[in-house]
Amino acid sequence: MLRYKDLVVVDQSAIRGSKRSNIATYTGILDEIRAQFAKTYNVKQSLFSNNSDGACPECKGLGVISTDLAFLDAVEICCEHCNGSGFKPEVLQYKLRGKNITDIMAMTVREAGGFFSDEKITPPLERLCEVGLGYLTLGQSLDTFSGGERQRLRLATELGNKGSVYVFDEPTTGLHGSDISKLLKLFDKLVDDKNTVIIIEHNMDIISQADWIIDLGPGAGKDGGKIIFEGYPKDIVTDRYSLTGKHLSAYLNN
Repeated sequence: MLRYKDLVVVDQSAIRGSKRSNIATYTGILDEIRAQFAKTYNVKQSLFSNNSDGACPECKGLGVISTDLAFLDAVEICCEHCNGSGFKPEVLQYKLRGKNITDIMAMTVREAGGFFSDEKITPPLERLCEVGLGYLTLGQSLDTFSGGERQRLRLATELGNKGSVYVFDEPTTGLHGSDISKLLKLFDKLVDDKNTVIIIEHNMDIISQADWIIDLGPGAGKDGGKIIFEGYPKDIVTDRYSLTGKHLSAYLNN
């Protein structure tokens, strides 16, 4: 892969981040949001971080107070000092166009896209909407995401990298049919923009829309590794050696 500088790979590796990580921190837009607050009021950016100077002293910026109960699971209650915001109360007095930092973090991706017009903020939000994550809030913790949501978040982030060849490793894992339709539109857009899109996939919705198929087999795992078929989808359905062709034929005839 090092031979191809324009290669972008989206695989099944886990998203890295702490329990404080959310969409805004993962995409990097929170840094720009903090900078706007700081510039407007001529104060430090760290004041708008619940992991730094702006953190509530009672809950340490978590918004909840956790109490260990010996052999039982820890009990978490909303921090009364900051009302669950994770920020010092005085931080919430600073506002951008009528919204304080917690108001903004409570916005959905789609709402934030309408609120901001900055070139450092709107492109990541647009990509999140493209992969069907417009309903999530900027401050939602990554550890509350489903597997499909985490993968689409990573996909949206990788799409921000300029490339000419994109490789996707089973991108439909954990996705519903409506989400797969959104992914197909995204793949079509990449191809229309003159990119090469390579997808490793078992999902028939994706396979049926391919321009070119390379079928590996004859079985899975140790029973595979050979090229069984290479060509157009319309031809694989008549190939007597391809299991993929048989399944695709059944799919198309349903």
